[in-house]
Amino acid sequence: MRTPTPAGPDLARTRAWATVDLDAIEHNLRAIRGVIPRATALMAVVKADAYGHGAVAVARAAMAAGATWLGVATAEEALELRGAVQSGHILILGPVPEQWIEPLAAADCAFTIGDRTSAAIVQRAASRPRVHIKIDTGMTRIGTAPEDLGDLLSDLNPARVAVEGVYTHFACADDSASPMTAAQLAAFARAAESVRKRFPQAIRHAASSAAALAFPDAALDMVRIGIAMYGAPPMPRTPIPLRPAMTLGARVVRTRRVPAGTPVSYGATYRAKAETTIATVALGYGDGYPRALSGAGRMLVGGKPVPVAGRVCMDFTMLDAGDTPVHEGDDVIAFGEGLPAAEVAEAGGSISYELFCRVGRRVPRVYTRGGRAVELARIP
Repeated sequence: MRTPTPAGPDLARTRAWATVDLDAIEHNLRAIRGVIPRATALMAVVKADAYGHGAVAVARAAMAAGATWLGVATAEEALELRGAVQSGHILILGPVPEQWIEPLAAADCAFTIGDRTSAAIVQRAASRPRVHIKIDTGMTRIGTAPEDLGDLLSDLNPARVAVEGVYTHFACADDSASPMTAAQLAAFARAAESVRKRFPQAIRHAASSAAALAFPDAALDMVRIGIAMYGAPPMPRTPIPLRPAMTLGARVVRTRRVPAGTPVSYGATYRAKAETTIATVALGYGDGYPRALSGAGRMLVGGKPVPVAGRVCMDFTMLDAGDTPVHEGDDVIAFGEGLPAAEVAEAGGSISYELFCRVGRRVPRVYTRGGRAVELARIP
């Protein structure tokens, strides 16, 4: 029995694929829109190729759902998006090498400055770039420490840069019991006030998915929505209904009935406990299915969860299907509908963010609306 596979680019010949439900992307953003203040803007975070979902398609769907900003991590990501999405604001959330400043400014992208060095680089541009000041209130990643903010502000020449925003990032927003978020928000409020004394129009943003849902005071002028947009819960108890956007599917390429004691995969670390069917699935760590799921993961065969047998290979994963009916050519689900990504990631000692991002380039993305495949060029 074949499980349903969406129509798409010749999936009959495809070994593995990732279906991305654009309706789910829009649903999730609208659900978040419904619980944050009406005046608060939405940024869709589409860095890392939209967490593996496909940046261009997700950006277009996000803007259809009300996002007015797009967040990326690198210069290359920004230029790819600007070439495909003409409207909306793009903010590069990481540092940018000097050689990229002019083309990005010309493409109307905004930069992050988090120290005096990045401020000097941006201000050497011939144009007047838009910038957002990053405040490090506790992540200890990038951004200026609050005690160094005065020196940074004194370096900024309003004739050379347009200070458009000021922001920070929370370290523990997914833990509502942690006091750290409130402390970070208070530190950011003081820093943002200093920035707005000199640049009154600077918009303030601090909340990612978890903080936007758990800390209403953190909504400020804009929220940055990443993992929740993709339908994975950003915290243990998520207060809004989210729909998973990605389903990772693959094809069974071989089945074999074997007796008890039969070894499976590298190292013969797995041996059949009883007579069983071993199904070989055309999906491996070369496609992004984690090797850490060796002997720990499950996939859905005909809607029934069956365990991974032995070590995940580069191109294949074997399943111990027992007596579950399975045939060559059948489709299985590695994660998605019926098998949440967060559950799969946890089995491999990871998180859904990483699981999504690992899905490799050789796995084609199939975009759907209303259950039907849609070509990228036809996504408005």
